[in-house]
Amino acid sequence: MSLATLLRRAPEAGAVDPLDADFALRVQGLTKRFGDATVLDALDLQVRRGEVVSVVGASGCGKTTLLALIAGLDRPTSGTVDTPSGRPALMFQDATLLPWLTARRNVELALRLRGLGRAERTVEASRLLAAVHLAEHADARVHELSGGMRQRVSLARALAQGSDVLLMDEPFAALDAITRDTLHDELLRAREQTGATVLFVTHNVREAVRLGDRVVLLSSRPGRVVREWVVPIAHPRRIESPEVGALSVEITEHLREEIRRHG
Repeated sequence: MSLATLLRRAPEAGAVDPLDADFALRVQGLTKRFGDATVLDALDLQVRRGEVVSVVGASGCGKTTLLALIAGLDRPTSGTVDTPSGRPALMFQDATLLPWLTARRNVELALRLRGLGRAERTVEASRLLAAVHLAEHADARVHELSGGMRQRVSLARALAQGSDVLLMDEPFAALDAITRDTLHDELLRAREQTGATVLFVTHNVREAVRLGDRVVLLSSRPGRVVREWVVPIAHPRRIESPEVGALSVEITEHLREEIRRHG
């Protein structure tokens, strides 16, 4: 694969194709102000069904605010959020599990909120825990699980919400490199099994390339989509591969340029 092919970019960053009706998530003209501070400004972004889109940008550029608006945890100052399949599921950096419950019960809680009966909850929770390789730890309590295992439970619980769209806010940032790489595999495997659409926020550019079908760069505050890259590298991808490294260098240079431009 030539470097020119590897580094190809989408023709227009943030563009929304009006003819593409096969989207799971679309935001248009999204603006969010807190007092006199504009965090997001007329942001446009469309994510197709089953796509993984990674979002990178400098600290404070509005990545977490974007997820909160899409998840319905806050309201935009102006603009629209459209998720045809319903409210997305949101996974945070902290696993936020209930410590007095087992792994299985934490997952079942999301299923109960969906209205599933007890027997159905048991079966579905077991299936989801098996999908993230935690079947043998289903009855362990939170304090008995490692950090990586807790994030696997959190991923299973997010999938248990039954949403077609999964929003992820730096969920693996606090983990060691090997555990993080393992969870990358778990996420991609779960995406294949469920067909979920994923919007993945990260500070780690290599992680963004490792996971994403596209990588979107936000400007420093106020946040706008200033550039995006299609990732043409076939799966399975490794974070240490030369192809991932080459594209990561290209994206990092543009990220640094954004940071310098805004001081």
